[in-house]
Amino acid sequence: MAGRGDPPEGTPDGAPGGGEDEYRSVVFDESFVRAAHLQEYSARERLGEHAQAVRSRPSWEEPPTASRSRHGALLLVLVLAVTFAAVVYLSARGAYPPPTDRRAEPLRTTVVPLAPRGTVPGGDPAALFARSPAAQFRSGAAGVTLPAARRTAHFSEGQVVTALSTAKDYLVQSSLDPDVLTGGAVRQVRLLLDPDQLEQFDRSVDAPADDGRHAATGWLVRFDTAEVTLAGPTPRVRGTLRVAEVGADTLEVASDHTLVYAVRPAGAPPAADASLFTVRRELVLRFDREDLRMHRAELLSSRVQAGPQDCAADPSAFLHPVLAGHRATPAGPALTDPYATGDRTAPALCGALSPTAQPTGPAPRTR
Repeated sequence: MAGRGDPPEGTPDGAPGGGEDEYRSVVFDESFVRAAHLQEYSARERLGEHAQAVRSRPSWEEPPTASRSRHGALLLVLVLAVTFAAVVYLSARGAYPPPTDRRAEPLRTTVVPLAPRGTVPGGDPAALFARSPAAQFRSGAAGVTLPAARRTAHFSEGQVVTALSTAKDYLVQSSLDPDVLTGGAVRQVRLLLDPDQLEQFDRSVDAPADDGRHAATGWLVRFDTAEVTLAGPTPRVRGTLRVAEVGADTLEVASDHTLVYAVRPAGAPPAADASLFTVRRELVLRFDREDLRMHRAELLSSRVQAGPQDCAADPSAFLHPVLAGHRATPAGPALTDPYATGDRTAPALCGALSPTAQPTGPAPRTR
């Protein structure tokens, strides 16, 4: 009968002492076997491809309290990150309120011809300017000066400067560009307008009407080249720009400028007498945040007084100067029937041009 240390079949043949010395170093004793951590895979796991017969279990397991502490710390970090992101978002939202879905209003226009009381004086353009109230005006765009810009409650100083600069650009393009003045171009003016007003602008240019909405001369200054031509020097300009915040999302710029042009009859030689033509433009331009970003404006209202003109002339398409040596046709205001409820045409307006607005005395020609 085999002893406790022998194999069940006894010792191998030809091995003295059963080979105990040779294999003793690789025999696992009973305490090692009991201490081994082996776990057999389940039947479902053994069906998987390349599944091993057994899997090892970690000899050291993390205490449950340490795992819970780690999870709690991660959750705290996540909560703090979400809170910080929310604070940043709300701060940015307060500094830059979301744009409102507001459509631009239609332009309201008033164009008033100013009729001369006598014969329009003529002469050399430079001499006429020197003898007129425009003698101290600046030439061209230099006459459209910007006031000091200050931030408002909801707009930065840079945004206020943008509104003023855009208003100046609109004035220069619509009042001083020679191509616009001669009725040959409108694109540069159109690019400065809010897209909601483009349909009204296009209709005003293509089919002008003196109805308070569609006078081309409410949007820009232009002359009929079949009647007059521009005579140098550059038009003289003086006026003011004022900016104000009228809402958390809106700035308004009020423009009041007097522009003086030298004109002579179309086709006349350069030696022909010129005369001065004065236009006063009072505009209100509105800007929302998108307008500021896109460098454009909403033209809210336009009031124009221009002369010398004839009260009988329609100023909606072009301005019609009374030229040197001529007088305005005597005519009273147009008839308006207050009982004609179907007639929505605005009554015609006409004023008298003050004699002080014309050059004083005869204007000698310079040679």
